[in-house]
Amino acid sequence: MILAMDTSTDPGSIALADGGRLLEEVVLTAPDGYGDVLFVEIERLLARHSVRLTEIACFAAGSGPGTFTGVRAALSAAKGFAEAAGCKVVGVSNLQATAWFGSGELRAPYRNAHRGEVYAGVFDAHLRTVQEEVVTKLDVWSAALPAGAVLMMQEQPLARAIAAIAWKRMQAGLAEDPAALDANYVRRADAEMMWVDK
Repeated sequence: MILAMDTSTDPGSIALADGGRLLEEVVLTAPDGYGDVLFVEIERLLARHSVRLTEIACFAAGSGPGTFTGVRAALSAAKGFAEAAGCKVVGVSNLQATAWFGSGELRAPYRNAHRGEVYAGVFDAHLRTVQEEVVTKLDVWSAALPAGAVLMMQEQPLARAIAAIAWKRMQAGLAEDPAALDANYVRRADAEMMWVDK
């Protein structure tokens, strides 16, 4: 059983999967932050499927890029659950998760990073990185894309994709120890940038 969660995007989402089979995905809306809704919705999701937290073999979370607080909510939850259960965890880039929905040989997912910029990357049909994830202007990035890359703006909930990618990584023995998992911010947090710039 895999429990996947994503609070790095809007809307957020959680998903429960039995191996490679999706059981349910729940879309989360939290205008005041995900901290108050995430654990309640996880509890409800598990109860609907009569699954105990101790039955989860892997916890997976969207690791960013995204806002500092948005990324941390799901990532910290996944790490905490996995640490308590003594099991593995998988962090999945939300750009890679967006690419999972594509069908082209080269997929170029991006999402709004604010300040007139986007988070963006390029992946192949196997979701392997072709171009490293960056934060930049959309026109600058799109002008330098490899031939045939299909632009994909992140709009849909990502938990089902995160669960599917986590299942593949588990099969390949690539799940991680929770202590080793970290966020993928791409851009430094606002507070860090202001501190360094001073």
